[in-house]
Amino acid sequence: MANKRRRFGNVRQLPSGRWQVRYRGPDGQLRSLPRTFEAKRDAERTLSVVETQLIQDDWTDPKRGTVTFGDYAQRWITQRPGLRPSTVQLYHRLLRKYVLAQLGDVALNKITTVLVREWRAALIAEGVSQTMAAKAYRLLRAILMTAALEDRLIPRNPCQIRGADKEYSEERPVLTVAQVLTLAEVMPYRKYRALILITAFCSLRWGEVTALRRCDVAPDGSWVRVSSQFIDLVGRGLVRTPPKSRAGVRTITVPAAIRPELVAHLRDFVAPRADALVFTMLRGGPMRRGNFNPLVKWGKAVAGIGAPSLRFHDLRHTGNTLAAPGASLRDLMTRMGHDSPRAAMIYQHATTVEDRAIADRLSGLVDAHHAESNVTATQPGDADDDDDGSTGMLVTVR
Repeated sequence: MANKRRRFGNVRQLPSGRWQVRYRGPDGQLRSLPRTFEAKRDAERTLSVVETQLIQDDWTDPKRGTVTFGDYAQRWITQRPGLRPSTVQLYHRLLRKYVLAQLGDVALNKITTVLVREWRAALIAEGVSQTMAAKAYRLLRAILMTAALEDRLIPRNPCQIRGADKEYSEERPVLTVAQVLTLAEVMPYRKYRALILITAFCSLRWGEVTALRRCDVAPDGSWVRVSSQFIDLVGRGLVRTPPKSRAGVRTITVPAAIRPELVAHLRDFVAPRADALVFTMLRGGPMRRGNFNPLVKWGKAVAGIGAPSLRFHDLRHTGNTLAAPGASLRDLMTRMGHDSPRAAMIYQHATTVEDRAIADRLSGLVDAHHAESNVTATQPGDADDDDDGSTGMLVTVR
């Protein structure tokens, strides 16, 4: 059958009876689409779309998209500028656990919105949490966005599932001031009482508080300076790195009520040199999250204060919540170490929409008036080299 001549490209009927689309790309090379069409009008309509893409500079070479997602994703992580080591580790873990098993061997140009939807549905069916599914989806979307917009390997990003990037984390517990103080008191080793207080009342992350050195704490306990953090990298162990964000570098005023405990801790448990770690394991090594919980019997301790599901990070969450009433958005961002106002706005919203927060603040003014008669303190004990749990100075609210 004679070919119908066109100004741009042509369609021709193959011996099988199906129709093939052929055209010249921007480089002058003759190309044919990898798929064929049953009807001639469908082939001509597709050729018109290709012509429009070329005119609008929106054309991608179909053959370039044949690279597998797994190969492209690994290169994407390696070539991504400015990624922190912990972020690289997170991306590799998300790919390995949730993405590559289903999509790793699929060519980029074969990943469709339907396939992405099926992949996500399979994750949820397997019991993967909404939070982890959302993290994996956002990573997949970012990788394919680069493939579409920067590398022009695919015509568009197939990640178009509404709401798939949203995390719906369960509400985390928030301790009262009395619960924080009690949790510090029930620590089986006195050297970890200041750890609880400083983490909660200064809104520190685990990596930030465990990386504190003597030079990062005022001798009178009036401030702590966050200049670095510890992250645990597979194959490398604990690594000291800059804080999570630029705003993470900050100096935080320590509430006066807990300064005596911090000063006593520096005196009794921290070596005199400037780079000595403020908080360590019993034998003096850097703290590891996986070793800390069993050491202090965390589950028993938090159950005893009425918060059995409490995680260590919830101490920071508690501190942020307690700091929010009356604080400006900028003040909260500075104390929390956030570049973006998003997290700070969550705490502001959570504490201003409820009338109870206003009542609590008014109650606090009354309590402050009676503070001298309602607050007692135990005296600091002697230095305790064996960490036998002797009692140091702690403020107790009656």
